[in-house]
Amino acid sequence: MPPASEPAASPPEPGVPLFDLARQHRPLRAELLAALEAVVDSGQFIHGPAVARLEAALGAALGARHVLGVSSGTDALLLGLMALGIGPGDEVVVPAFTFVASANVVARLGARPVFADVHPAELVLTPEELERRLSPRTRAVIPVHLFGLPCRVDELVAQCAPRDIPVLEDCAQATFARLGARQVGSFGRLGAFSFFPTKNLGGFGDGGALSVADGELLARLRRLRDQGGRARDDYTELGGNFRLDTLQAAVLEVKLRRAEAWQAERRAVAGRYAALFSQAGLGAPGDERLQLPPCPAGREHAWNLYVVQAARREELRAHLQTRGVGAGVYYSRPLHLQPCFAPGPGRLPAAERAAERVLALPCYPGLTPPEQERVVAAVAEFARA
Repeated sequence: MPPASEPAASPPEPGVPLFDLARQHRPLRAELLAALEAVVDSGQFIHGPAVARLEAALGAALGARHVLGVSSGTDALLLGLMALGIGPGDEVVVPAFTFVASANVVARLGARPVFADVHPAELVLTPEELERRLSPRTRAVIPVHLFGLPCRVDELVAQCAPRDIPVLEDCAQATFARLGARQVGSFGRLGAFSFFPTKNLGGFGDGGALSVADGELLARLRRLRDQGGRARDDYTELGGNFRLDTLQAAVLEVKLRRAEAWQAERRAVAGRYAALFSQAGLGAPGDERLQLPPCPAGREHAWNLYVVQAARREELRAHLQTRGVGAGVYYSRPLHLQPCFAPGPGRLPAAERAAERVLALPCYPGLTPPEQERVVAAVAEFARA
């Protein structure tokens, strides 16, 4: 104890983590545990009724004719490519600035990922760049709605249609994002979603889904999801084990009922950041110190991540750490420079520049205005130094 004449030291101010799932789960604890207990009591852990219920509810929420639950977002992409018949000798166009899974699945099937550069501010594939990457060997395109921002996927689909090239939308970070009145995942032949815990709709482990409008393609996806069988001991083609666990489906069912409210919170957080950074004199067009994430008209951002671009990214990240503010880098090396894909196609300047500048700031339901003020104050302190 300090002497009576000295005031007690104030406890350290709690930090602002990059993610805080506990805030989301705490109010739902009883409901989540009850859903899990119901699955345990039923003993139906594979293809249990919660899976079918979730698929139907997701179809309604995503504006999709059919939704198929699968084991992860990566497996959603892999299964989608398998159903499209992608294999050795084929080329699949993929943006160079995204998570490795978007290209990994292509290479796993013996096909060749063709890396495309991205828009320097939006960080997504553009129709202009796609045109430069298409070839007679292109058999599919995987546009990524990165960090929650929809790309101009309607234009990409129109571009591919005369060539009969299917589009598989990577919606892993963009669940509930919209382009105009339509949800992402409803434009291409297929849409792939991830339910990784930190996604906008996240489970208690891995999980994913595919959205599809074509009934015949859905039937093939179902077969491939279960080892390629039409029935037990009747396997017509090589598939895999891509099933969504019933336990995960039960968790996602509970959380899906809150998804709309959580999306509204994410939008409010993003809007508050924009206002706070403007008040701090940061993020104006042309400000190299800090470039805020764009949200073009007609596109509803899902705000899975709030990613800024900073000229002195690593120094800023270190400074935020000293101030108790969580920040993360997505992604520090573009795919065309990854050793597993080398040699790449040469320079892709926008992707390479983004890899040196991007920094994700805390953005999730439950993040409070005072916490955001603390984040912005720490960034502004660094910018003034």
